[in-house]
Amino acid sequence: MAVEDTASTAHVWTRIYPAGVGQDPEIHDESAAHAWRARVAASPNQRAVLYRGRTFTTSDIDREAEALVSGFLARGLHKSSIIGIYLQNVPQFAVALLAAWKVGVVPLVLNPMYRGRELRALIDDSAASAIICDEGDLDQVRTTLTGSSVTWVLTTNDDEYAGDTTVTSTDASATPATSTGAEAAGPTTGAEAADPEPGITVEAWSDVLAAHRADAGTHRADLLPGLDDAGLLTYTSGTTGPAKGAIATHRNILAVARSYGAWMSLGEGDVMLAIAPLFHITGAVACAATSLIHPITLDFIGRVSAEKIVTAMREDEVTVTIGSITVYNALLEHETATADDLRSVRYLFSGGAPVPPATVERFRNRFGLYIHNIYGMTETASAVIGVPPNTEAPVDPATDTLAIGVPFPGLEARIVDVADGSVITDTTAGELELRGPQVTPGYLGRTEANEAAFDDGWLRTGDVGVMDDAGWIYLVDRIKDQINASGYKVWPREVEDVLYEHPAVLEAAVVGQPDDYRGETVVAYVSLRTGQQAAPEELIAFTKERLAAYKYPRIVHVMSDLPKTHTGKIQRRLLRNSGTEAAPQN
Repeated sequence: MAVEDTASTAHVWTRIYPAGVGQDPEIHDESAAHAWRARVAASPNQRAVLYRGRTFTTSDIDREAEALVSGFLARGLHKSSIIGIYLQNVPQFAVALLAAWKVGVVPLVLNPMYRGRELRALIDDSAASAIICDEGDLDQVRTTLTGSSVTWVLTTNDDEYAGDTTVTSTDASATPATSTGAEAAGPTTGAEAADPEPGITVEAWSDVLAAHRADAGTHRADLLPGLDDAGLLTYTSGTTGPAKGAIATHRNILAVARSYGAWMSLGEGDVMLAIAPLFHITGAVACAATSLIHPITLDFIGRVSAEKIVTAMREDEVTVTIGSITVYNALLEHETATADDLRSVRYLFSGGAPVPPATVERFRNRFGLYIHNIYGMTETASAVIGVPPNTEAPVDPATDTLAIGVPFPGLEARIVDVADGSVITDTTAGELELRGPQVTPGYLGRTEANEAAFDDGWLRTGDVGVMDDAGWIYLVDRIKDQINASGYKVWPREVEDVLYEHPAVLEAAVVGQPDDYRGETVVAYVSLRTGQQAAPEELIAFTKERLAAYKYPRIVHVMSDLPKTHTGKIQRRLLRNSGTEAAPQN
């Protein structure tokens, strides 16, 4: 049955929890900054970060963050100031997060593929006062942000922390891991800066940190944030309207990071591979924040590729990671990867979209590892529902879909009727609603959006789901993606999962397109596995044998690749609006 809002039924799913995981998230810290400080104090020589052959201890990373804090304060950033982090998965991202948290500055994570109006809209909406970017993006950033609220641009590059020297010194006077020989040069400011535009000062990361390492560690404790202060600003994808900035408080971040760490029983010796983009909520919290506040190693590989992932897993002895289903498809397409390359891995999780059962089996058959579903949103500070480790998700008999998991500690979940909002108490599908310490207090400056998204603390997710007697949640689809074919309701995921059963199909997306006869026609877009062939007629026949007559696609388009977001999620919206024409089959 679905879970009602009562103490007696709210935690039925805790019976499925891993051993040692309690009913509530263990939040003992006053903020993410306090949690990091406690880790450094307890284990100053503990390995914290790996990057391109270089090892950094907690003390190494803390010194870098403290120097950056001094840079922030010297340039007028203060508690609640917003700074954009416009970077790929590199160590600077972690250093910038920690520095911001230490003084209550709010990191705004920005997709480094955003350009022009897309980037400017988020800067204008957030009123960010500074941005950290790759030096290769400087020209377009400066052009885009001239006249905006941004007055300071800090540039860096992928080689800033690269090397093959292991750094373990905890002596604050020792040459830091990022020494470039330019310490005496001081910061580049004012007239010396590469600053052809009035109002924007541009400085180099190495110069700013070099100038402030001497006064690192002198900051006041009164600048540290509290649990209810903003700790992260992340914008929604904007697929149903203008992007909205979801505020993640330190309470939200810690509730997710502590629960996720307990879920995987993270401890010394674990290595978390940074596959999920850190500019996305999953990467920023489930990967980065979780790794920084637990005694584990965060392994950076920069821009992600299948070859880099396989190499890191083999050479760095990766034990856990989280990534989109497209990452695991890419590993399946890797010609030489073997189970031995992944021998150190304990757990694999996939977020962003539910994993089709056929893909889970295909991956396990090749690599011997089970992919665990995990679910979260920008509004929930990433992962809040997941399949427990060493547990296989059940399959919904009605739809043949894998469960996305059970709610994490402290999270309440319920299924409600889309029409009237009443709580559903059987396995009927309805909208998934969530409430708990992981859920954002709201969107930045969006009163109407907050009123639409929240009801007495319950977040309306926009996802259609089913909950069984044990508390397992099955995601049916997005409400807005439902197809109405001849009056019958069709959920795209059900059709996609059948397509994934075909041995030639790599990826699949199903949408509804206007049709004079049916109202909407079910249309599928697929890409094929390397070396495989399948004609549209074959795929239509394959689904026709396995689905009700109104569900199977009348049109199938075979493409070389499906359009995806920068986090790897297939964009049905673009396919729906593609205008690709083909005659439907009756």
